[in-house]
Amino acid sequence: MKFIKNHKGKVFIFVFVFFTLYMVYDTYSYESKNIVKTEKSEKEIVTKKEETPKETEVLVDVKGEVITPGVYELTSQNTVMDAINKAGGLTKTSDTSNLNLSKKLEDEMVIIVYSKSEIQNMEEDKIVCPPCNNACVTEEDEKAKLEKSETEENKTPVGKININEADEIDLQTLDGIGEAKAKAIIEYREKNGDFKSIEDIKNVSGIGDTIYENIKDNITV
Repeated sequence: MKFIKNHKGKVFIFVFVFFTLYMVYDTYSYESKNIVKTEKSEKEIVTKKEETPKETEVLVDVKGEVITPGVYELTSQNTVMDAINKAGGLTKTSDTSNLNLSKKLEDEMVIIVYSKSEIQNMEEDKIVCPPCNNACVTEEDEKAKLEKSETEENKTPVGKININEADEIDLQTLDGIGEAKAKAIIEYREKNGDFKSIEDIKNVSGIGDTIYENIKDNITV
């Protein structure tokens, strides 16, 4: 006690310096932790941005059996079906059986939607699609379709598909029916009511005689 009284001023200075150093250290430690967290968050944001596909504007020329043919501006994340919808949708005489409706768009792409009679003529001449049409189904598409079919072979429901009740997933188990056509079947059903016969499915845009022949033995109403 006598020592503290004699050195009261020095003790006070020592305590003040110690307390000040402790506060400086604590503040620095807190800020360092925040900087590390901030840098980590920024890196995560950058990584997520890099993982997101780059979206660019594209101009596509939509021709043939659509309501309003013309050149339209969309993005590289849009599909051939999006471009067709942008052009007012399909006409009643259209047939999209040789088109890849889910194909992503590219700048200066040409999309030609053919009529049912044009498709029939192509099938007779064994022409899958003219090279000027960038929306056609390619050999790579057919290969991917075949691989998907083999993968999902065991997933095909036993018995026939009721086209008045089936959902998108069940409809896509049918040969030649992808996501776009499955949605078209459901949209037609909701707009016009149940199909009266299995042949009525040919009234759905994009489903012609070829697809019907492939699925008629596997569907019912």
